[in-house]
Amino acid sequence: MKRKSILGGKRIYLGLVLIGVVACVVILQLSNQAIEYTSTDDYCMSCHVHPHAEQSWKLSTHYNNSAGVIVHCVECHLPPKGHGHLAAKAKHGFNDVYGMLFKDSADYNWEDKRKLENAKHFVYKDACLKCHQNLFPTTLSTEGDDAHLYYLTSEDELRCINCHLHVGHYDPNAKHEHNLGFGKVPEINTEVYEKPTEVTSFSDFTEKIPGTSVSFEMVAVPGATFTMGSPKDEPLRDEDEGPVFQAKVSDFWMAKVEVSWDEYLAFFKATSSQGRKEAMDIDEEVDGITGPTPPWGAPDQGWGKGAKPAITMSWHAANTYCRWLSQVTGKKYRLPTEAEWEYACRAGQSTPYPFKGNPKDYSSKGILRKIFSPDTAIINSFVAYEMNSEGMTVDPAKVKANAFGLKNLPGNVAEFCLDYYDPHIYQKYSEQDIVVNPRGPQKGREHVIRGGSFKSDAKDVRCAARDYTKTKAWLMTDPQMPKSIWWYSDVVEVGFRVVCEVDETLEQ
Repeated sequence: MKRKSILGGKRIYLGLVLIGVVACVVILQLSNQAIEYTSTDDYCMSCHVHPHAEQSWKLSTHYNNSAGVIVHCVECHLPPKGHGHLAAKAKHGFNDVYGMLFKDSADYNWEDKRKLENAKHFVYKDACLKCHQNLFPTTLSTEGDDAHLYYLTSEDELRCINCHLHVGHYDPNAKHEHNLGFGKVPEINTEVYEKPTEVTSFSDFTEKIPGTSVSFEMVAVPGATFTMGSPKDEPLRDEDEGPVFQAKVSDFWMAKVEVSWDEYLAFFKATSSQGRKEAMDIDEEVDGITGPTPPWGAPDQGWGKGAKPAITMSWHAANTYCRWLSQVTGKKYRLPTEAEWEYACRAGQSTPYPFKGNPKDYSSKGILRKIFSPDTAIINSFVAYEMNSEGMTVDPAKVKANAFGLKNLPGNVAEFCLDYYDPHIYQKYSEQDIVVNPRGPQKGREHVIRGGSFKSDAKDVRCAARDYTKTKAWLMTDPQMPKSIWWYSDVVEVGFRVVCEVDETLEQ
């Protein structure tokens, strides 16, 4: 009896093991089928309902090509197997389920989602390199050779989509090539100004660019002494904003809004050259002013030109524009100093903004802030920033002017200043009782930029917030050798506005 009991127990144990094995095989098979099914294009399109996705994919070289090869959704949007494939699939799947259950697809800004800073979270370098193993095929152009060689020396900083962002979802307005037609627009029968505006007193005036129908408003900003920088107790401040010090600025004129595309294209048409090499035009002392070479792609990003702020030009290009404007108007135009910019932005206020409000209340950063949206009615009326810009530059008419009559100094686009950047310059200034017309350090590598942009959180549109140009990072995807001195390839949120120096002989 005991032997039969033992044999019976073994049979039950073996049966259970067999059932377990069969169950595991079935579960694995079903799981594999589920993984395969949820990786099909049809399944992807059933959830991802953004309107451009399928159509633009079928127009791209990943679908419509001479080889007849179709690159499927997961081949780009998941890493290859063995490179974290399942983990990434689970992460994205969870986000997709959450989005379907708790969000409305009609509320998404799909154009913003297609930008590089967002796309890089959903396109994997390993996936690109799995198929594109030979980066130097015989059909590659010289510029392509240079670009891929540069990629190999900067793999930690670059992704394939830095240059090939629209290869999987075709966008006819985003070609990665020289835009030889840029700035060539039909002439409109409007009044052409023969002379610049004559200024006889220190008051607001409208400048007219001779030979064009373009004009812009200049605001008289009376100089004064003010406290520059942010105190230690200002919410969300950065260390390079202090210590505070007393700065005195002289009278100056400042453009009411940032330099528009209409204004910049007047310069481009008058000075641009298609045949010149990039490295040749770096002499600031020559009398004749030579302007930009053609840009790559569409500098306006397809957002429109006209009154919108001009973007993607380099600090060198902005500075050259000021020299050209001075030449054609007979006045002394230049970029603002950092002190002039902050003084004009504050417009007599010593608070974080030139209007009421606490940066912590306006900021959208943090989980709680995203759930409990801050009351942004006041800041929205004065500044184009992350919360109200829809991810692009806006027309200046959409915001109110500050007490000086200047618009969007804190937002829309960040703005170049004349000064070189030094994170410790305020410490040196604070050792003096009053610093008169500070101009920054005599030497440097990068220049100050001031104000936030349409991308910025409320933290970065404070009057005292500082930043600086990042020339190498902003030229990462420029395929030219040498890289352009006129156009940035990797920043779309920086522009500039001009100031005009006051002739001492003018009537006050």
